[in-house]
Amino acid sequence: MKTLKTPKQASSKQPGAKRETSFSGSLYKNDRQTPFDPFQDRLSRDIRNQLSESLLPCLQAMSLDPVREVANRFLALNPGPEQVAYIERRLALFEQFLKRIADGPEDVLWQGLVLWDLGLHFEVHEILEHAWHRTRGQEKLLLQAMIRAAGVYIKADYGYFEAAGKLAAKALPVLEAQRQRLAGYIEPERLCDAMRNPTAAAPILLG
Repeated sequence: MKTLKTPKQASSKQPGAKRETSFSGSLYKNDRQTPFDPFQDRLSRDIRNQLSESLLPCLQAMSLDPVREVANRFLALNPGPEQVAYIERRLALFEQFLKRIADGPEDVLWQGLVLWDLGLHFEVHEILEHAWHRTRGQEKLLLQAMIRAAGVYIKADYGYFEAAGKLAAKALPVLEAQRQRLAGYIEPERLCDAMRNPTAAAPILLG
């Protein structure tokens, strides 16, 4: 299973390997007008990745404290308005996520679908990949397909439609084969149709 990579940079790290973390402002461009683009801008990429990595500790503690700590460190670097908006939006969405799952099952696929419906596709990738390493057989294939399905929108949101289409093509056959398993959570054909049309907006799956 490969982690998602930027179009111009291929990581040599294995899936699940801890990403390099740093909060040194000297690593980043001193341009507060830089658009938020994790595929082209290192600060944006580090913000996205490290906020996402903090989700698992948030989930374990059922607390926003881990993500707030990460957010505050990045905010202390005085990033641009688009980076600040991304951080603030993620904090709000993480809070919604924890509230929605508070009384729900400890089911990583269901939790991933809750994240999906909040538009947190990169975080779907984060928590499902963590579970993917511990599963086997058909469940492993399903998690891989869901990771790829989420990856469609991670890529498409920044205009990488060819890469999004390739991910959708890999995800679709497994999702079609797993219709019965998915039917316990969602209407499977809604997700399959989305993979057939990867340039369209992401569907709501649980709602």
